[in-house]
Amino acid sequence: MYPTELKYTKDHEWVRMEGGEALVGITDFAQKQLGDVVFVELPDIGRHLQQGDTFGTIESVKAVSELFSPVSGEVVAVNATLGSHPELVNRQPHDTWMIRLKPSVPAETGGLLDSAAYAALVG
Repeated sequence: MYPTELKYTKDHEWVRMEGGEALVGITDFAQKQLGDVVFVELPDIGRHLQQGDTFGTIESVKAVSELFSPVSGEVVAVNATLGSHPELVNRQPHDTWMIRLKPSVPAETGGLLDSAAYAALVG
């Protein structure tokens, strides 16, 4: 259920390393808890984040939640499509990235959960 090529946080974000960049999104579990996503606020390109920093918010019909960076780095891209189509997070949570980071501490991914550990966390 949770792709093995991703790493996960206890806050329900995922990260996929791709070409020296870290793509970040939220998990299927998170989107199910939120319900229908109606708005995603993302950071400015060039912003530097530390692991665990809030990088934006996600709003659903039920609640507004903060988004947390799974790794430290500089925001090099944001998924602008989410501005007009936030529902993509519900349709394809593990394929819909929110931000791309240039990691400043690549080893941080080693401290994240693998798919089995995340699946056990959310039960």
